Amino acid sequence: MTVSEIIRTAAQASKAWPYEEARKLLKRYQNGAPEKGHVLFETGYGPSGLPHIGTFNEVLRTTMVRNAYHALSDIPTRLIAFSDDMDGLRKVPDNVPNQAMLAQHLGKPLTQVPDPFEKFESFAHHNNAMLREFLDRFGFDYEFVSATERYRSGAFDDALKNVLRHYRDIMDIMLPTLRKERQATYSPVLPISPKTGIVLQVPVEVIDADRGIVRFEDEGDVIEQSILSGGAKLQWKVDWAMRWVALGVDYEMAGKDLIDSVTQSSKICRALGARPPEGFNYEMFLDEKGEKISKSKGNGLSLEQWLTYGPQESLAFYAYREPKKAKQLHMGVIPRAVDEYWQFRGNYPNQPVEQQLGNPVHHIHDGKLPEGRLPVTFGLLLNLVGVMGDASREQVWGYLQNYVANANAQSYPELDALIGHALAYHRDFVAPTLRRRAPTDSEAAALRRLDAELAALPEGATAEDIQNIVYAIGKDEAYGFAELRDWFKALYQTLLGADQGPRMGSFIALYGVENSRRLIAEALAA
Repeated sequence: MTVSEIIRTAAQASKAWPYEEARKLLKRYQNGAPEKGHVLFETGYGPSGLPHIGTFNEVLRTTMVRNAYHALSDIPTRLIAFSDDMDGLRKVPDNVPNQAMLAQHLGKPLTQVPDPFEKFESFAHHNNAMLREFLDRFGFDYEFVSATERYRSGAFDDALKNVLRHYRDIMDIMLPTLRKERQATYSPVLPISPKTGIVLQVPVEVIDADRGIVRFEDEGDVIEQSILSGGAKLQWKVDWAMRWVALGVDYEMAGKDLIDSVTQSSKICRALGARPPEGFNYEMFLDEKGEKISKSKGNGLSLEQWLTYGPQESLAFYAYREPKKAKQLHMGVIPRAVDEYWQFRGNYPNQPVEQQLGNPVHHIHDGKLPEGRLPVTFGLLLNLVGVMGDASREQVWGYLQNYVANANAQSYPELDALIGHALAYHRDFVAPTLRRRAPTDSEAAALRRLDAELAALPEGATAEDIQNIVYAIGKDEAYGFAELRDWFKALYQTLLGADQGPRMGSFIALYGVENSRRLIAEALAA
C-alpha cells in the first residue's frame, strides 16, 4: 500500500473530529462527485466589524475538515469565504473613527456606507480587504465571495425567484419562531428603498414571483419593485438558506449561538428544494471569568494579543482541541498551549499512523510537519527571562549557549521566534506579578544546603545531576517538607517570584550554577 492508501484506510476509522466530520461528506456523496464536480465548503463573515480570533478559528477548523476530506476522497473541493456585505449597518461600531458620519448611513447596505478610515470605497470594502489580508497572512486556501456582487450581478436571481415561489412556506417556518409584534412586520425579503437606499424592514406582498416583483410601503408610498439584481436582500436566516441553495454549499460549521439559525435555515433550504449542508456547532470561547467573549465588551483575548505572546501554531493547537467544549481564552493559556504543541509535535514522528491522525499537529500542518525541534520548553524560557529581568534577545541566546549545543538563531529559528514571544509575555504579563518572598527558617536551611551542593558540583554536571540534588533535599526529613511539591513551591516563590515554575534541574543548568547561587544568596538575604 502507498502512504496515501495507508492514511486513507486509517482515516476511515479515526476518531479525530476532522475525520468524523469529513466522513459525513463521504456519506453525502457515496455514489461519486456531485453534479457541480466538487464539494463546497463555506465560512461566513459579517463585515460590520474587523476579522477577529473567532474568524480565524472558524476558517481554520473548516480547513481542517477540508484537509481530512482530501485524505478520504479524490473529489475536488473549494472553500469560499462569504462576506454578507449587503447587510444594512445596524449600529455604529465603537472602535472606528468618523462615528457621526457613520450614524448618517444607518440602515444602508455596508457596501453603500462610506469607509470611516477613508481608504476604500465603502466600509464593507475596507473590512473585506482586512478579511482577505487576514486570511492570506495565515496561508488559507479560499475564494472570496461578496454578497453585494452576487446580488447585483444577477447570480442570485433564480434563487430569489424560488424564494418568492415558496414565500408562504418560508413564512410558515419563520412566524412561529417570532414574537407577536415581530410577526406583524416580518418579511423574508428586505427591499432596498429607491428613496433612501436603506434596507427596509417592512411587510412585503409577492406580485409576480417569476419576474421577482413585490409590493411594499416606503415612507407612505406604495411601491412595486423587482427584488432581482440588487433590488433587495433577504432576511438573515432566509439569506443563509438561499445562499446554500444558490452556491451548492455542502459543509458549513457555526458557533453554538447560531444553533437556532442553522435549524431554521435548514428547514428553509429544504422548502426551497435542496439539502442543507453538513456541519456542526462549536462552543464559544470564554474569558478568564467564564463569561462569553464579546467584541463590544473587549473581554477575552484578541488574535493580535495571542500572536504577540505565542506563535500561530499554538493558537491552532488550542483551537483544534475539543471544539465542542467551552474553553477559556486568556493570557494564562498561551504558555501551556505553546509547550503542548511542541510536545505533540515531538511525539509525532515515532507514532503509528493511527495515532498520528489523532495528533493535533497532523491537522495543524495537514500531515506535512516542518523540520526542527525545540531544545527547551517555552515555560523554561519564560522562567529564564523572568530572572534575567529586562533582557535582550542576544542575552537570552547567551544563556542558551551554556545549555544547548550550537545554540543560535540560524540553527533554531523557531526557538528564536519563541524568545521574542517570551520577552513580550514576561514584559507585559509576568513582570508586573512577580513577588519574591523571604524563605522560612526551614526553607532557608534547605536553600543553604542546595547552595553548598551546587558549589561542590563538578564541571559539566547535567540537568539530571542537579535535579537529583534538588529531589534529595526535598525528601530529607531534616527540612520538614510534608510533600516534595512544598519544596518546589518554596523554590519558585523565593527564587523566581512565582507560584509555578520549571523543572529546577533544567532551570539551574540553563541559567548557570553561579547565577543560580546568586539567586539563592539574594533569597537568603531577604
